[in-house]
Amino acid sequence: MLDDKDRIFTNLYGMHDRTLAGAKARGHWDGTAEIIKKGRDWIVDQMKASGLRGRGGAGFPTGLKWSFMPKESDGRPAYLVVNADESEPGTCKDREIMRHDPHTLVEGCLIASFAMNANACYIYLRGEYIREREALQIAIDEAYDAGLLGKNAAGSGWDFDLYLHHGAGAYICGEETALLESLEGKKGMPRMKPPFPAGAGLYGCPTTVNNVESIAVVPTILRRGPDWFASFGRPNNAGTKLFAISGHVNNPCVVEEAMSISFEELIDRHCGGIRGGWSNLKAVIPGGNSVPCLPGKIMKDECIMDFDWLREQQSGLGTAAVIVMDNSTDIIKAIWRLSKFYKHESCGQCTPCREGTGWMMRVMDRLVKGEAEVEEIDMLLDVTKQVEGHTICALGDAAAWPIQGLIRHFRDEIEDRIKHKRGATIAAE
Repeated sequence: MLDDKDRIFTNLYGMHDRTLAGAKARGHWDGTAEIIKKGRDWIVDQMKASGLRGRGGAGFPTGLKWSFMPKESDGRPAYLVVNADESEPGTCKDREIMRHDPHTLVEGCLIASFAMNANACYIYLRGEYIREREALQIAIDEAYDAGLLGKNAAGSGWDFDLYLHHGAGAYICGEETALLESLEGKKGMPRMKPPFPAGAGLYGCPTTVNNVESIAVVPTILRRGPDWFASFGRPNNAGTKLFAISGHVNNPCVVEEAMSISFEELIDRHCGGIRGGWSNLKAVIPGGNSVPCLPGKIMKDECIMDFDWLREQQSGLGTAAVIVMDNSTDIIKAIWRLSKFYKHESCGQCTPCREGTGWMMRVMDRLVKGEAEVEEIDMLLDVTKQVEGHTICALGDAAAWPIQGLIRHFRDEIEDRIKHKRGATIAAE
């Protein structure tokens, strides 16, 4: 269990002052100039040593990602872009940072941008986040007024500008290259890679795209040291993590906990247990709705909430948006609803995704009603494999995986519904 003294986000619930004065009182913006004066290489090495992996879903090592940026400028400017397009259904962790603890993010932007030789940073904010935008803009304005941003930011000798860009509410813009396209004023459609953003990103310049949480934890890691951060969680799964727990628990919440906590402890300690008791747990989506669900028994008895354990179970930690479903859930209908979401949000650039998402949704619709043939289950699984891995971005995978998880763990339920419907039809005749 994480002690209060080890929490990075000390105002996650908005109980304290979110202004600059309040942030400073809680230890933020403390010695920022000294951190910057230690140099780029030192910061990147510390981030590598901390073991921080990207908190936006993919879990790529953050320090390693930063090191891909060019060491010397070839005349082009470099950019940091913060992905605040938190559109993954079930995920609501970044909004708490931006609403209640925005200065963790603002300070993180300064330090991370310096480490990548970037004099400007853009925060791309989800279109639906209106109040979060207001809170974040106030924090940015406060930092400018206090001399923490702009010329000679925080007295570090580094000139730095931070811009907030409001998106228009498209899920696809959470994908880093689609986000860059949207930021440039174009349609949010993913780009082919290579070139990767570190080579040619925003406006064709070296760019790194990081998640809000990944950037907001940076100042605290550098102040307390990478060993402190690496002391939480299993090897290769280091640090603290925000978990957003929703669904059929007694107290849904967003909470900061140590990585590799067991699912049972996470739910019992912070959510007051499963609605109707642990025997009522049916399934859990452990990382936002783009990862496959897992049956309740595996989650209760064995589950460790980190990247590696969940990947071994053919699921994933994703954004750590834990969606809990009890026995009252129609699991087939729940996954159909996700299929409908992905059909709606596909940008249409890749044929397998454009055609496949609609096709999968229509077959799922018939499975929900029990009107399909049993053979169609395998046909649907085959189509998910044809979509998965054959698109420019991961939206095709995200549309396929929930259906694969459903068929993997709840195939008998789908078959029973088809047989029951057929039996009822025969009886009616």
